[in-house]
Amino acid sequence: MSLRNSVARATGSAAAGLSRLTGRGSGTTVGGRVTLMLDPLALRRAAAGRDIALVSGTNGKTTTRTLLVAALETRGRVASNGGGANLPTGLTAALTGDRTSPRAVLEVDEPYLPQIIDTTRPRAVVLLNLSRDQLDRYAEVSRIATIWRKALADVPVAVGNADDPLVVWAASGAHETVWVAAGQRWTDDSTACPSCGSVLVRTTSSKDVHWHCPSCGLSRPTPQWMVEGRTVTAPDGTSYDVQLSLPGEVNIGNAALAAAAAMTWGVTPAAAFEAMAAIPSVEGRYLETTIGGRPVRLLLAKNPAGWVEALEMTRPGLPVVVAVNARAQDGRDPSWLWDVPFEVLQGREAVATGERSRDVAVRLRYAGVEHVRIDDLSDAVRAASPGPVEVLANYTAFQGYRRVVRDG
Repeated sequence: MSLRNSVARATGSAAAGLSRLTGRGSGTTVGGRVTLMLDPLALRRAAAGRDIALVSGTNGKTTTRTLLVAALETRGRVASNGGGANLPTGLTAALTGDRTSPRAVLEVDEPYLPQIIDTTRPRAVVLLNLSRDQLDRYAEVSRIATIWRKALADVPVAVGNADDPLVVWAASGAHETVWVAAGQRWTDDSTACPSCGSVLVRTTSSKDVHWHCPSCGLSRPTPQWMVEGRTVTAPDGTSYDVQLSLPGEVNIGNAALAAAAAMTWGVTPAAAFEAMAAIPSVEGRYLETTIGGRPVRLLLAKNPAGWVEALEMTRPGLPVVVAVNARAQDGRDPSWLWDVPFEVLQGREAVATGERSRDVAVRLRYAGVEHVRIDDLSDAVRAASPGPVEVLANYTAFQGYRRVVRDG
């Protein structure tokens, strides 16, 4: 280890500690930024000699990373990044902060995946899904799929969601692919073939969903891992009743993707699913807690695809608080609200809140959902009828609720 790298790591660690001490944040971003400023090769050095798995996709990165970490920890220590620090700065902080774990699982923001593949040389990459997310910051999903496909040519194993055409086209560039029928409830961003641009044809049978391109022949590959309800069937034909504490069918698919990746390290599906079952929440996602004495469950949703899944997770009949901000981390443009099927909340009690509560209220009105609008996040929970409340929030609004819980 060079003197320059040692100084960079020490300085980055000090910057992170100062950030935590002054209450400005967890320090992962600033610590990694300082380390990379002093040693631009710090991430490459920290990754060298480790077995690494990368996890990327528009939705589910943090949850799937957490599930995969739990599976791999059955074999020993695993380094990982958390707190949404999925850019090079956060990855650098994670790996320089844990220099001894032989394995690492890193979630990576979609546009940065090619850079991180080149830097860390992972053994496996897990690809979840691609859909629109913050178009004021990122490229169209077809562009992301294109850069993924080029980068994956250097990856030994890609574990991909067979139900997402964009993922299939991108992952097909890897040396080896493991296909998982992880599901795709939101299909509006994958209507065109990513290879030739023709309209994809989707057919549904009693047990399966298939898609294909009538022009170029791109089609859903035969999955080695099948998911049906809570049952996951592994490549050897063994079926597992997956009982997660985390809600939603989407998380059974995420667990199957994580188990498929864990097998690359020799972890059996039985051991993987047992380890995953012990996870009650993921960095506040799905957390059941209280706010102002009211029982609440926190659900994070950041884009139309994520909101579709979050709405599906809500428990029938309970009041729903819809909290939306539009800061840089959320995307400044809230027009995506009109793509979310809030009509499913008809007949239920709803509260619009967050910095864009007026936008939410207008959308709920046109969706035919009875609601009230309350600006303050805590007051919005108290405005709902007595009893448990489901809170659905986008990124910074979600973090606002986590602070409310933390500060009491």
